Parts: sequence; C-alpha cells; structure tokens
Amino acid sequence: MRARVVLGLFVCAAALAAPLGAQQISLSSATIADLNQAFDAGDLTAERLVQMYLARIEAYDQQGPALNTVLWLNERALERARELDAERRQSGSRSPLHGIPVVLKDNVDTGDMPTTAGSILLAGSVPPDDAFLVQKLRDAGAIILAKVNMSEFASGATMSSVGGWIRNPHSLEHSPSGSSGGTGSAIAASFAQLGIGTDTGGSVRGPSTANGIAGLKPTLGLVSRDGIIPLALAFDTGGPMARSVYDVAAMLNVIAGVDPADEATAAAEGRVEDDYTSFLDEGALNGARIGIARQFMGGDPEVDWVIEAGLGHMEAAGATLVDVAFDEWLVDAKADWYTTIRWREFRQQIPAYLATTGPEYPKTLADLVARSQEILASTDDGGQPNPVRWALFKQEEVSGEVTDFEYVTMRDHGLQIVRDHVMGVMERHGLDAIVYPTSGTRPDRVGEDAAVWDVPSATNFANLTGFPDLIVPAGFTTDGLPVGISFFGPAFSEGSLLGLGYAFEQLTRARRDPVTTPALVGEGVGR
Repeated sequence: MRARVVLGLFVCAAALAAPLGAQQISLSSATIADLNQAFDAGDLTAERLVQMYLARIEAYDQQGPALNTVLWLNERALERARELDAERRQSGSRSPLHGIPVVLKDNVDTGDMPTTAGSILLAGSVPPDDAFLVQKLRDAGAIILAKVNMSEFASGATMSSVGGWIRNPHSLEHSPSGSSGGTGSAIAASFAQLGIGTDTGGSVRGPSTANGIAGLKPTLGLVSRDGIIPLALAFDTGGPMARSVYDVAAMLNVIAGVDPADEATAAAEGRVEDDYTSFLDEGALNGARIGIARQFMGGDPEVDWVIEAGLGHMEAAGATLVDVAFDEWLVDAKADWYTTIRWREFRQQIPAYLATTGPEYPKTLADLVARSQEILASTDDGGQPNPVRWALFKQEEVSGEVTDFEYVTMRDHGLQIVRDHVMGVMERHGLDAIVYPTSGTRPDRVGEDAAVWDVPSATNFANLTGFPDLIVPAGFTTDGLPVGISFFGPAFSEGSLLGLGYAFEQLTRARRDPVTTPALVGEGVGR
C-alpha cells in the first residue's frame, strides 16, 4: 500500500560525512535563517540538506523507533534539490524557503504524489494538481519531501488505514495527537525543516504540543483551503508547523494570501503582513497584557506546574498577567455547537472533493460507509481496518442536513456569539492575547481511549471563532512528555502572536530533541 522507497539509493554516507565548516549547529536547532546563512557562505547545499533529512527518515521512520510517519517519499527530491542549487548559483534564491524540505499532511493535494487522507478507501489516488498552498511553496523554491501519516480523514484515532499507528518520538508509548500527528512527529524527529498540518478542531495544535514543536492555527481565510480534503469548511485551515517560531513565521510568509478559489480568503485582502518574521522581537512581552485562562488548568499537576513556570517568565519579562474566564455555559456548550456544524458539513462537503478523484473511488459519505464495511481484516497491500474512524462515518452520515434549523442556527448565530464573547473578554481587559495550556493533560498512550479530563479543553474556541492560535513549547513533565502553551488572539493578529510567542521561546528555550531520534554522524549546519 505504502510507497517504500529504498533511501540508500538516494543518500550517500560519504556525502553526509563531508567536511563541515568550523562553526556548526545541529540540524535540529537550525532555523531557516541559519540555513540561508550557510547557503550563502557555501557551507551547505539543498542537496546535502535533503540527504541529511532522508538519512534520518531511513534511520528512524521504519527502523529504530519506527515512528511510522512517512507515507510517500518524493522520488524527485534530490533531483529537485540539485536543480535549485544550480538556480541559486546562477540567479540567486527565490525566497528564504529556496531549497528547504517540507513534509505535507496526506490530506493536502499534490499532483505528483498520492493524496489519500490516510485512507485505503482512496488508495493510489493522485489529484489533478497541487493545492494552492503547495504551489506557493514550490514557487518559493521549497522542496516537497514527503506526504505524512495522519488520523484518517482528519478525525478519530491517531492512525490511518493506510499507515497504521503514528508514534511520538519523545515516548513511543504515547500518542503524537491528531489529526496532524504525522506532521508533528516528523518535524519533532527532524525529518524535514517544515511541515504543513490542517486544523478543524485542534489538529495542528494538539500535535504541536504533544511533540514539543511550534505550530500555528491561522485566522480562517489567511491560508487557502483549495486542494485540502475538507472536514468542515466553517473551521478548516492549513497551518505551518516547525521546530522554531521563526520558521513558522517564515513559512507563513509564503502560504498566506488571497486565493480566488477559496472565498474565505477574501477576508484576508489587505490584512496579510509583508513579513511575519519582522514581528519577532525578544522584548515583545515587555508591556504586553496577557489573559490567563486558568479554567483550562487543573487536570494534570505537572502540566499546570510547567504552565505556571512559563507565566513567571512572562511576568519577569515585563508582561502584565490578568486572570480571565469564559462563561461556563459557553464552555459547556461549545463541543455540541462544534459537532452540530462539523458533522453535517463533512457529509455535505466531502462529495465535492471525491468528485475530483477517479471513477473507482467513493463519491459520497454513504459510499465511504459502505466500502469501509467491506474491509474487516488487513489487506494484501498493507491496509488495515480503522474501526474508530469508520464508525464515525456512520454518525456523520446520519447527522442531518445543512438546511436543518440546528445547523443554520449555529452557523448564523452561534458562531457569532462565540466571537462576540471572546472579543468581549479581550476588550474588557485590554488584552494582547489569552494563554492557556494547549492540552491540559499529557498525551494519551497509543491505542488507548483518551483519558477523561478533569478540565475542559479550550482548543476549539479558535475554530468556533476563526481566530488564530499559536503553540510554543513550554517544558516537559517528569516522564519526558512535552507541554505546550497557546497564545490565542483576535482575527489577523498573527504578527502580534508570533512576536509574543517568539519572546517566550527565547526566554524559556524549552524545546528538546526527542530521545528516540538522536543526531546521526555527520549531521550539522555551518554558520
């Protein structure tokens, strides 16, 4: 089922052991700025950078800890790197992403590689063209290195019927979270410099915190959804994931923008910043007013300790911290409001995407239900049943229509109530952002039911409002599991949030390399 590319054909051990410059930084800690400095100095090429990442995939994805993140490798990645190196020598770089390897969640269309949403029901489906954001990445000179595993159709357990369970590189027994778990795990393990996830109810942010990396759920409409398999267009957005806030900002520079094929992006006209990296200021917390949503704490004392320690760093840096709370009736109701829209929209919207696939593939949610019930055991080509996600198909199929009064009420009135309430809290206290633990508890164990939280999650407030939410690593529990902190703000406040998150990142420097995927011999970036 999966494309098992023999990486030895691509990666030359001698190339990885090539002499390096006097000053070296680790591959895992190098930012795009560091890589470009090394490119300019002649200490690095895109070809060598791709070789280093391919070597790590070979060592750790299906061997060693077997993180199981990569579904499809781009067989032209090294060839493309050589082409971009030649272009750099002849005419300079296209952008800071020139020659930078990127992995994509498998629900983002690529015209030269399969896009299956992690489902054997779409096995082998190659889209007619690239997603809008993928074309923007290619135009900027980025190299699409691989398509990575995900929760099937962006929901359910952190596995797919194509690739199976995804592992967290910090602890193989624990979940990388979903649905962008493959992207989160791959970026944490340094399988690429950058990753794309998608977020409908927390699917960029959960994997960012669980894998100890940075990630951004942008304002709805800042990034085009054209070519992304829909889960619910009222909430869906693509988002950048990286090991540093700098790289998140640099990637956002490329993928943000208006797309005539996605009407939601009309709201971004005149609101896309020229350069999101220009907001990255180590002193951004000084004078900032930060709301602390402690009602989403109390579920895990170690997570709480990490967050409180981070808040101490903010206060010491000159931020004013203000305790805030959302009304309990809204906190209690928001999950039902979300599901009322999410399930009906998937049922109504997935046929438009399935119409772009070949005639052999399902064309409706009812077709997905019927075909899933035919697969009761592992298949000859490596697929396997995914009962959790496939059972959810049935719930989505009977959820109702987008003409139902429940749906229309939530879409036309409920979402505005959430936006008004969140903005009311922010304006009452004059806040620059609200922070909360992205996950109130440490990651669940792989294959086990999610733990029962003693506190609610704040994550889907960002989806119900359409507002941006930035995740930054905050620290670790005693058993070595990452904790992330969310910076949540008003629509199109990405620049401000990135500044605050960068300042926090530079103060705390809490990111660590996973214990299961150490540096390989010969890795390093000159600067």
